[in-house]
Parts: sequence; structure tokens; C-alpha cells
Amino acid sequence: MKPQQLTVGLEALDSLSGIEALCCFVTEDERPLSGAAGFLDWRLCGELSRVLGSGFFIGAPGDKLLVPTDARVPARRIFAIGLGRSQSVTALGLEHALTGAAAMLTRAQVPSVALAFPTLPKAVAGQRDELVERAFAPHFQGAVAVFSP
Repeated sequence: MKPQQLTVGLEALDSLSGIEALCCFVTEDERPLSGAAGFLDWRLCGELSRVLGSGFFIGAPGDKLLVPTDARVPARRIFAIGLGRSQSVTALGLEHALTGAAAMLTRAQVPSVALAFPTLPKAVAGQRDELVERAFAPHFQGAVAVFSP
């Protein structure tokens, strides 16, 4: 099944229905956060920025973070996954991050998720949807939506 495409914005974020969790892919050097992650951080009163600033989670490859939303957005939980430095993200790196995210969300028994990506290098951005379908969707049995830039 193809993921549902969502438009980035506060309206889309605030009107998410049937989505249990948000999974934001974060790079080490995109500050402030932009796109869906930036809107999400704004709704959470800067909570993601505070965690990033503390050094506990920096967006390095393999970094993972769970943040409750405290009902500030319709989704109950936010999972953040590190991708490394923005210009160093490769298709293979994104594929590994997507596979790991699917496994993590499955272990957490998440029934539905919206994925949010940072600005990716052009070569990788053009492969994003294919990578989601190949590396994420087969390993995650719930409903999937993707925020499009």
C-alpha cells in the first residue's frame, strides 16, 4: 500500500486523525528544525530543540528518541531518528534508518505513523518515496503517511 502524502504545515499537523505517532528523521546540522519537524517543535514549545541543545540526542546516525506529545498534537508519541550530517545523508544511510525505524515502531506497537524528513540531498530526495516503500513499508504493518515538502 502506498503511503498517504501529507502537506507540511500547522493545519496538516493539527488535523492528523488516525495517526498514533510521528517519526521525524533529524540531521545533526539542520538548526532550527524545518519542515514538519519545525512545526512539530513549535507545537511542543521547543521541546525538540531543547533536547537537541542538551546533547542527549543530536541527530547522529543511530540516535533514537521518544518524546510524549502531552496532547499538543493529535499523535501521542514522537519518535526521532538521527541521519547524520545533512549533506552526508546517502540513499543507503536513509534506507538503514527507515528499516531501523520500522523495527522500532513495530516493537513499540505503533499502529499508524506519519513520517517527516529534513531537507535531503537532491540525489536522495528523489529516491525518498521509493526507499519508504522498499525499506519501511514491508517491515511496518500499520498505516503510513509521509509529510511531503
